[in-house]
Amino acid sequence: MFSMASQKQNAGDSSTNIQAESITIHQGVSLEAVRQVALDIFRANFYELAGEAKDIAQRRAEEITEDFLRKLEQENASGLKQSQQPDFQHALFTVQKEYARCGDKELGNLLIDLLVDRTKQDARTILQIVLNESLAVAPKLTSDQLAALSVIFLLRYTTNASLANHELLWQYLDLQVAPFVPLLNKKDSCYQHLEYSGCGTPSPFKSELIDTFRNDYGGLFSKGIDASEREAMQLSVTPDLMWCRCLNDNTRLQVAALNEGVVRSKAAELKISDEDMEKLVQLHKDSLMDAKEIRERIIAARPYMNTVFEMWSDSGLGRFTLTSVGIAIGHANVKKSLGEFTNLSTWIN
Repeated sequence: MFSMASQKQNAGDSSTNIQAESITIHQGVSLEAVRQVALDIFRANFYELAGEAKDIAQRRAEEITEDFLRKLEQENASGLKQSQQPDFQHALFTVQKEYARCGDKELGNLLIDLLVDRTKQDARTILQIVLNESLAVAPKLTSDQLAALSVIFLLRYTTNASLANHELLWQYLDLQVAPFVPLLNKKDSCYQHLEYSGCGTPSPFKSELIDTFRNDYGGLFSKGIDASEREAMQLSVTPDLMWCRCLNDNTRLQVAALNEGVVRSKAAELKISDEDMEKLVQLHKDSLMDAKEIRERIIAARPYMNTVFEMWSDSGLGRFTLTSVGIAIGHANVKKSLGEFTNLSTWIN
């Protein structure tokens, strides 16, 4: 027989009681509690200012806190519990402090993106450490330096495997690269300061931007082959899926792959012999346009890319290798521009 003893409920802070003897479910901290903690952190730690400056700083701190909490609720509501951790409170105060000093909206949005990513890191991992450092470094950078990090990150550290035709490539450049082009700076001081800030190091060897397009998106710049060239390779019977009409000359054929890696993975999937796979890779490489032709093709479609090619060749842009902090800030700046982007853990883990 079940006991019918008194079922008195006691609701503690941030908890919900259910009428079933004495079960209590803890829901964690509330949004209002986190908001209060955040503002208390700022008031307790920010240096005392006088007159109007004090009011401006307080208003900016409240503004960045509200914007952060709004985005946190949208992207990672469970991150509210981070407010109880000293390390996160320090990161939050860094954001408040830097935004209170300058009030720059673009910087504020960048810091918010970095801080939201920081809330997703519960353990002390390399990614958490990098994000903490990025919050301190980003306010030291100018818009042209942020643009440089973004372009280097996009063109040196990412490949978009979905670019199946020229129109998709042009859209990709318009959406992801073009917004940063007017801000690019060729002055040595730009890259010297990025190095000083810990965002990267100059390499004695300049990378060629054309190599990015040839190696990552070569299938879009194929001149194709004719039937006699394919026959000369003496391939065994290969599936039609390995071939398509040349994107630049529909009277010819090309290997149906964006780059060498796709040729190999597709051939393996179709169980093509290793010997034929190597022949297909060679056909893919041999049919590509040369560097001059690729550059002309891109600039003809998107004239602003001429600036990118020139900057890459004539400034530190093409010689700069990013550190983990540089990658994190470049990633956050791209994400701020696009609204969303692949998780940072793809590059830092």
